Amino acid sequence: MPATLPGGLRYAPGVRAGRWVFATGHKGTAEFTGRMAPEVVDESAPRHGAPKHKKEARRIFANLDAVLAAGGAERSHALRIDQYYASARAVDPYHEVRREFFAGSIPPSTSNLHQRFLLPGQDIEVQLIAAVAEEGFDPQQHRPAGLPVHASSGYSPVVTCGDFVFVAGQTAEALDSGNGPLDPEACMPAGHLWKGTPIKLETEFVLRRKLKPALESVGNTLAEVVKAQVYLRDIDDIPAFNEVWAGHFGNAPPATSIITTATPGFICEASRIEINTISVRRGGAIRKEIVDAEAPMPFAGQVQAVRAGELLFLSNLMAVGAGGALAAGAGARQQMDQMLGAAERLCRKAGTTLANLVRAQQFHTDLTQFNDAWAAWENRLPGHYLPFSAIEVPALAVPGAVVMLDLWVYIP
Repeated sequence: MPATLPGGLRYAPGVRAGRWVFATGHKGTAEFTGRMAPEVVDESAPRHGAPKHKKEARRIFANLDAVLAAGGAERSHALRIDQYYASARAVDPYHEVRREFFAGSIPPSTSNLHQRFLLPGQDIEVQLIAAVAEEGFDPQQHRPAGLPVHASSGYSPVVTCGDFVFVAGQTAEALDSGNGPLDPEACMPAGHLWKGTPIKLETEFVLRRKLKPALESVGNTLAEVVKAQVYLRDIDDIPAFNEVWAGHFGNAPPATSIITTATPGFICEASRIEINTISVRRGGAIRKEIVDAEAPMPFAGQVQAVRAGELLFLSNLMAVGAGGALAAGAGARQQMDQMLGAAERLCRKAGTTLANLVRAQQFHTDLTQFNDAWAAWENRLPGHYLPFSAIEVPALAVPGAVVMLDLWVYIP
């Protein structure tokens, strides 16, 4: 579904790749024009009619509907939905529209707060993954007992589809809401300054009490996880998080992207972390294959990429050298060019090309540099329509880094 946006940006709001439909970077635009719909940002009568964020959500879901229809999928075929907000006030109106859209069958969801997006007046950005359902590849939603889902959200924590397992974003939200907002197991004792490390406590809780039970409910373990997105509100938590992460995954971690949020960033103001995952079925035909193309990574021990059947998941890329320090210039174009070179090598090693990209998320420290980053894409893939999403975050872990990439690629 190609669209040319103002400034000559070639945007693919939807990509069908084999059995998959990816909808990336969706906003409250009038179809795919690259401008917010007039009714969403009506400055002359902003309080006439429905709340602004509800109108924004309606435009987003109308656009998602168009992508699903064009790709041969249906609402009930959705496998995962990711929401990014610039304001907590957007969440409940958006949820009201989402419940209507999915009619009680909301797929695994991840939601967190960030700084801003590309378009003036935009407060919400959405990504959706769906299946082109066929025999043996039809989505099945699961609601394991003991995995709390906030009443206003209503999503299924787990979806299985063929040999894939999707788990919603998990936080250290209390298992018993009477003990909340954070579960006591994930908190330091009241009044103590050094009886535990907060990020380690929350990460351990999310892994042991949320992700492991979610996976076990469909016969899986952490060993089959092929992709994880980890949202942290504090970049200084990354080393301690990685210690806990490595302790649970050992020598075969998933492709992992660590993304910073606003503060607060999650449903519970006190939360420091949220993690979502994609896995392959334990004992299934598709295997987890780690891909190594000697691409430098920002974090020690980080896997460069993982292949799972026809999908290649890259870990977050930044323009770093072998020691994890910045190795490119200060501008977004130079840094993007280095990252795209690394991505091309990983694609070749996995048997595909960057032209088979199905989802590209760019996390910028300053979105005014987006056009510079686009120039690097244009140099690598001239004339190509990109399934991109651009989000401004407060900081990146590598000093001097201004943009980070999270890429998913199809392997025909």
